Amino acid sequence: MYTTIQFVHSYWAYVVLFMVLIATLNALAGFFGNKEYQPKDFRLSLFALIVSHIQLLLGLVLYFISPLGIKSISSNGMGAVMKDSMLRLYAVEHITIMILAVVLITIGYSKHKKKLVSKPKFKMLAIFYTLALVLMLSRIPWSEWLG
Repeated sequence: MYTTIQFVHSYWAYVVLFMVLIATLNALAGFFGNKEYQPKDFRLSLFALIVSHIQLLLGLVLYFISPLGIKSISSNGMGAVMKDSMLRLYAVEHITIMILAVVLITIGYSKHKKKLVSKPKFKMLAIFYTLALVLMLSRIPWSEWLG
């Protein structure tokens, strides 16, 4: 089960990154290009929200069954985990930052729905999705992804 969840989580991450990137670029283009908010803009931001929430659920399951997640903290102790950069990345930083990124996407999506005209809608999406994307990119375990 662990290897299956890890496999799905790793490859679903490409979908998440792609969708959040596209939704972010779309929001920035809409905001700076003074475009009218269209149904496709809504669908892009919604799909980015959905795929990121699915990834969060997969990641939470993985965190509790992986030897690098909560088991690492309980077997090594928090002090040892914090001293080891690889263990710290998986057991603390990755999960914390990714939860924060999904929270930002959720807030941005929720706030944009309350706006009545295009420019503020795009502004909310652009701000929150860009912040989420930057956070995601900062805590991806690149050595595992590219190695």
